[in-house]
Amino acid sequence: MTVSSFGARLAAEFAAGRHLCVGVDPHAGLLAEWGLEDSAAGAERMGRDVVAAAAGVAASLKPQISFFERFGSAGFAALERVLADARAAGLIVVGDVKRGDIGSTFAAYAEAWLAPGSPLEVDAMTVAPYMGFETLSGAFPFVREHGKGLFVLAATSNPEAREVQTAVRGDGQTLAASMVASANAWNAREHAGETVGSVGVVLGATLKLADFGIDTAVRAEPALPVLAPGFGHQGARIEDAAEIFGGIGHAVLANESRSILEGGGLGLADRVREQARLITEALYD
Repeated sequence: MTVSSFGARLAAEFAAGRHLCVGVDPHAGLLAEWGLEDSAAGAERMGRDVVAAAAGVAASLKPQISFFERFGSAGFAALERVLADARAAGLIVVGDVKRGDIGSTFAAYAEAWLAPGSPLEVDAMTVAPYMGFETLSGAFPFVREHGKGLFVLAATSNPEAREVQTAVRGDGQTLAASMVASANAWNAREHAGETVGSVGVVLGATLKLADFGIDTAVRAEPALPVLAPGFGHQGARIEDAAEIFGGIGHAVLANESRSILEGGGLGLADRVREQARLITEALYD
């Protein structure tokens, strides 16, 4: 049986005009707004309701794992049920786990989140590459053989990261730009001839990417997937997505979490549909 690459699944979503990535962030304040307990059961209820609202409308779902992990084993059990719903609904799931380590340790993280049949299996995971891009190699077999994806932290929205991510390496590249280059090189080598690569980067929508040495006019082949947090509550306007990301905007997953989740379950499906419409219009009109 031939397994579709993660990039091919993204390409199909983009071809259908779907670029919205809905976040699931069940922190205490949002759970209270929803009239739910700050508990694993409350987090599960929110997550499963978001899946129902996003199915067939958004391209993907991004659960922030920490908000489940804080409830221990009960939280992980709740997350497993949310992930099962998302798989059944055909949603691409990006596990926002931000794992990074070396050798067998990182390989174990990859197995936990990317191995087919794992209770925590997702389609892609966010990864922290600051011990070197090649420390991510433990995940590459899952990308090659099982159609999984990675989103490598490159230029993130939090101000504390700027000093590190704009640091200039010996070859003249910023650290952020080197992550973009490494992801592009991996995709060109492993996914030549495909429309969209399977290794992407995280680029904050609130940033001026040129300050990080990232040239948004350069269109890679295959296209570089971009997971873009920062829309909505953090200040970036989804209507400005084409201007923010320029030539790489055609492969953007625009993430919105709190701006969709705020207001509770009432009207949730309408908010998802509206933000999905806005990102499509921003990128294609």
